[in-house]
Amino acid sequence: MTAPPHTPHPAGPGRATPDTQQGMRRRNLARVMHAVSAGGPLSRAAVASRIGLTRAAVSTLVDELIRSGLLEELGPERPGRVGRPGSALAVSGRGPAGIGAEVGVDHLAVCAVDLRGEVRARAVRHAANRGRPPGPVIEDLNRLIRRVVAEAEGEGLWPAGLAVAVPGLVARDARTVVRAPNLAWDDTDLGELLPAEFPLTVGNEANFGALAELWLGEGAPRDFLHVSAEIGIGAAVVVDGRLLYGTRGFAGELGHVPVRPDGPECGCGGRGCLEQYAGEEAVLRAAGLEPDEDRVGLLAGRAEQGDEAVRRALRDAGEALGIALTGAVNLLDPQSVVLGGALAGLAPWLLPSLRAELTRRTAGPVCPVTVSRFGSQGPLLGAAHAVVRGVLDDPAAVAERA
Repeated sequence: MTAPPHTPHPAGPGRATPDTQQGMRRRNLARVMHAVSAGGPLSRAAVASRIGLTRAAVSTLVDELIRSGLLEELGPERPGRVGRPGSALAVSGRGPAGIGAEVGVDHLAVCAVDLRGEVRARAVRHAANRGRPPGPVIEDLNRLIRRVVAEAEGEGLWPAGLAVAVPGLVARDARTVVRAPNLAWDDTDLGELLPAEFPLTVGNEANFGALAELWLGEGAPRDFLHVSAEIGIGAAVVVDGRLLYGTRGFAGELGHVPVRPDGPECGCGGRGCLEQYAGEEAVLRAAGLEPDEDRVGLLAGRAEQGDEAVRRALRDAGEALGIALTGAVNLLDPQSVVLGGALAGLAPWLLPSLRAELTRRTAGPVCPVTVSRFGSQGPLLGAAHAVVRGVLDDPAAVAERA
């Protein structure tokens, strides 16, 4: 039930389908699902008014969606209203759910999100995944997936699909990790290692973080650059509400933009890349601190206590980020830059120097920089919601499985 490879997007109803009676039915089912999801609870009459179909046509579609377990009736919409009240419709809290997973350098995480957007189950395992072969890492991930699926099934949910966020380049097949330098993975087909019983989409963690911002953030812009970081730094470009993937699907590798061409060697093979100055481990080194399980918490705590070495390291990291982002802002002219991932937790000390560099170097008006409210949870939530959006975009496919 996930969107097709490399197309998890917020296009909503109206995706291209053949202009046949069956195609029109599929589009209209999606329109009803999106209307109720966005504005529910709604009566059939309210849905008909919103999407421009007759009440009779909407009733037929609604009945099909109720039989499929995608919508449910809550009872009279307004009990005290003059005339016969309509029955309020809502997206079902049971039935299909999106399973999102994340492979991080030092953690694994899985969650289940229902069609209402509520997280119904979650599991996290902290582990040093760098340098481990993909097989054992994915075995650990599979155990978490099975645990979350079992918990979700106990609440009347079933997995409509699995989306996995990884810190690396993903091929157009949405299965193969072409290169993940911070994991030391190359040309790894996760489709061979992950459960085969439901549809799979593998994607870059920064892209899924951007989708979480786009779909779940209040008043999110339609054109923005989302920056996400842990040990590595990635970015996602959203243009008119859609991800920009590039020819091979590799757009957004901000972490490997050189900010000082003669700087230290990077795992990608280049020198002076942004990750060498603004990644978590780089900031810890600059501050003279040993790595800790909670790197962001350590840095933020020391910065709050006035540790000048940490504050200086964060200022320098913000400056490097500003230099790298200047090229992207000048080239793309986004509405805003959104700071997400682990960087969100360090924003108070990164933003002053970051904004100063953007102000000094940007050719046009200064681009606003905001902080994501999802932080490090963005990629995991975006992955799970990509599956949910796939269900809303094509509920007929779920109906055929039900």
